[in-house]
Amino acid sequence: MTGKNTQNTEAQPQENPQSSWARWKEEKESSIRNMKLSWYLFRKSPTSMLGAVIVGIFLIMAMIGPMIVPFPEDATGTVHIERKLTAPNSTHLFGTDELGRDIYTRVVLGTRISLQIGLIIILVAMGIGVPLGVTAGYLGGPFGELIMRITDMFLSIPGRIFALAVVGAMGPGMTNCMIALSIVWWPGYVRLVQGRTLAVREESFIEAARSVGAKKWRIIFNHILPNCSSVIIVKASMDMGMAILAAAGLGFIGLGAQPPMPEWGVMISEGRNFLPEWWWYATFPGLAIFTTVLGFNLLGDGLRDILDPQSRG
Repeated sequence: MTGKNTQNTEAQPQENPQSSWARWKEEKESSIRNMKLSWYLFRKSPTSMLGAVIVGIFLIMAMIGPMIVPFPEDATGTVHIERKLTAPNSTHLFGTDELGRDIYTRVVLGTRISLQIGLIIILVAMGIGVPLGVTAGYLGGPFGELIMRITDMFLSIPGRIFALAVVGAMGPGMTNCMIALSIVWWPGYVRLVQGRTLAVREESFIEAARSVGAKKWRIIFNHILPNCSSVIIVKASMDMGMAILAAAGLGFIGLGAQPPMPEWGVMISEGRNFLPEWWWYATFPGLAIFTTVLGFNLLGDGLRDILDPQSRG
């Protein structure tokens, strides 16, 4: 009996380059449409645009502040007794303090300090909270429970009191202030990201990734984190203003940045002793804090409406 093993080799279907190009083009066009729609929704809101303008001015001042101030040496311990407590005028737009230093110069240069403080606090809090939140939400198990119980323990302590305790133990100073506030801020990111991860991990595309044998860490980085990014961005944008306000509060009571550093909280603390007669001393740093916090809050609200519409009331 003559039998031949005939092998029917099926040619592997190769993807047509034209179809691949068409799909890439379609995805790009869809992405552009989504960006245009987001920008349209954002600029439809006057408050969101106002927040964006305020934050933009804040960032520009932080970058070019030293180049636009009239008396850059007044950011240090320079003393000009002959012009102390001068009222606002054409030379000193915000007046001068008890040492004759130009308050406008110190407020503008304090913008960079406030930006630095806020960014470091939020980045450190995200660096701790986001990985722990994703781990607790996706992997779960005893380790996830341990993460959440530690998080709950930190959340049960009032944040300002805990920050005061940490700074009191470590000593006053801007660095210790940022460390203390970072410790206070990270649990909020754990709770937020853990909740978002619990919702995303039940989606069909996650099940599909598991079914084809994708590893856990690949699923986390390629699927979980991108779907958590919107809520993280919204929270970070709103937390920036609150972190600046918290740092200014610690500076106000002498536990944050120390004189002669032109930090807004320190300037208000020094200027309160001269109220109400020399009102400009504390008023302009206070307005700087108010405007900056307002800008970040308005911007955060606008980003929330675009990136996380489910959270709208």
